[in-house]
Amino acid sequence: MDKLYENAETGCCPRFDPKPWTDKEIKWKDKLFLKERIFCPFHIPLGLDKVMVRDTELMKNAGALPEVPMMLFDYKSLFSADAYIAISKEVPGKEMAKLSGTYLSKVFEGDFKDTGRWIKETKAFVEKKGKAMKKMYHFYTTCPACAKAYGKNYVVMLAEI
Repeated sequence: MDKLYENAETGCCPRFDPKPWTDKEIKWKDKLFLKERIFCPFHIPLGLDKVMVRDTELMKNAGALPEVPMMLFDYKSLFSADAYIAISKEVPGKEMAKLSGTYLSKVFEGDFKDTGRWIKETKAFVEKKGKAMKKMYHFYTTCPACAKAYGKNYVVMLAEI
């Protein structure tokens, strides 16, 4: 699985394909994640690069890199978020979390300043489907440097229903 990361054009994040995530219903049962608390004043994650370098190394050493990279953010307040980093198996010494449920996905492309609009559009999408949303996760598909290199900044909103 290291090949996925090593063969990325940027040497970092692989290029994201939005098609499998566009307006889909996704079901997870005990999907395994490494969980981190991130300081995010006004939803801007600070120190995330250091956390990711450290956690990626731990994931590599544990043989826990996922087939498809994924990091979900669950914003708890204007100053903090829980980050869920997909893994293929448990990483010793780190907090683990398992997510189960049904999620509706909506893909957006653009600047993070549009996040408020994306949230509103995702809520409307869920309501149009006749569902009630329990929680919303933000899936940032690449780091800012890779988004710039690829010329696309995709964000997937996952609404748990």
